[in-house]
Amino acid sequence: MEIKRIGVVGAGQMGNGIAHVMALAGYEVVLNDISQDALDDAVARIARNIDRQVARDMVSGDDRDAAMARISTSLAIADTAATDLVIEAATEREDIKNKIFESLQPDLLPHTILTSNTSSISITRLASRTDRPERFMGFHFMNPVPVMQLVELIRGIATDQDTYDTCLAVVQRLGKTAASAEDFPAFIVNRILMPMINEAVYTLYEGVGNVTSIDMAMKLGTNHPMGPLELADFIGLDTCLAIMNVLHDGLADTKYRPCPLLTKYVEAGWLGRKTKRGFYDYRGETPVPTR
Repeated sequence: MEIKRIGVVGAGQMGNGIAHVMALAGYEVVLNDISQDALDDAVARIARNIDRQVARDMVSGDDRDAAMARISTSLAIADTAATDLVIEAATEREDIKNKIFESLQPDLLPHTILTSNTSSISITRLASRTDRPERFMGFHFMNPVPVMQLVELIRGIATDQDTYDTCLAVVQRLGKTAASAEDFPAFIVNRILMPMINEAVYTLYEGVGNVTSIDMAMKLGTNHPMGPLELADFIGLDTCLAIMNVLHDGLADTKYRPCPLLTKYVEAGWLGRKTKRGFYDYRGETPVPTR
């Protein structure tokens, strides 16, 4: 099936990034959110980000204008449902995702493919709550979407080959690379990444090193572009904790037990960059370690 029109549910960091790359690739995009302010902010952010690409000669001015013209916004979930492909990019909570797919149901076209940008939740379980588990799969973009080259494609137990092939063709049209993952908790990237971040938090919790020394050790000692605590702040500590809980609950192995310090930061509302405080304090000109 040829995809022409794509609905994106959620205009946050991931949703606006997905809309950005889809519009540049020539797809018509309907971006949905429950907040008009969020939609307006998303369109403004997309425009700024594409302008940066134009300034770096990565995108032409004509392509920028054409991409922005392909993006429409709507508070009505029905507008998003009446598309060829829906990508749900809401917060990482299964109950919210289920409500979104339930609200999409009455207005879906017979051929519409449903996907979730979830980074850890069971695709099989999400699909089972819809009327089309064979046309449902995981479509997991990395953050920031316009920069990162990988997309994880996750098949649920019922996902058919046509659905996978169609989504793979979309990834290829974006100029990105697909990694095929089986439907187990946190898939590939976060199955490996989040325990590393969690272990870095344990290293801080146990006093083995402070924030600066832990991040410096991993950047200079293993050539990582960003230290694990800095990366956790970038991802969002609430998201890191949610994924660790999915791993711990889904695999029942104590090695995935979330560090109590990570839980404490989330309980304090120190979620990283988006709240200006996490393992670093971002309220000044230069980030300052909080421990």
